[in-house]
Amino acid sequence: MKPVKTEVLYSTPWCEVVAKTMRAGEEPWYSMRGPDYTTIVALTEENRVLAVRQYRPAVEQFVIEFPAGNIDRGESPEQCARRELVEETGYEAGEMELLGPMFPDVGRLGTRVWPFFAPAARPVKGWKPEPDVEVLTYSLDELVRAIGDGTFNHALHLAALVPAMLRGKLVLGVTS
Repeated sequence: MKPVKTEVLYSTPWCEVVAKTMRAGEEPWYSMRGPDYTTIVALTEENRVLAVRQYRPAVEQFVIEFPAGNIDRGESPEQCARRELVEETGYEAGEMELLGPMFPDVGRLGTRVWPFFAPAARPVKGWKPEPDVEVLTYSLDELVRAIGDGTFNHALHLAALVPAMLRGKLVLGVTS
């Protein structure tokens, strides 16, 4: 089914508000459209999971999440994932495996997230941290505890763990 009319009601460099009329005479469905983005489940050579802590104005609090970012025009999802991993954490990955694109919210958002798995990430010499972004690492047990106690609660980033686990890249379980 295709809309009979699609109209961009509001546009910024970050997103657009879109009205889609599915049938003549009906009220439109409203959604937001923005650039696709990546998230990276990265393990260091010491088998620690890389994460970042940063302030997010949308929720008005600091959150802990995996490295992530918007895909720039002309950039592939993998190129973005590699760039964001270095920019946010100071680590680079030799191997980068696509876990499969996902729709973050099919009722409201017209974007996709492209999760990647990066084993054995290594520090980059001369890396300079981004302002206001704190790099964290977790053992697999520490990550499970952070998920369980709500410290790590970014739903889309939690969703990236599922295909990583199903492919045998990570084994997460209940810890004591």
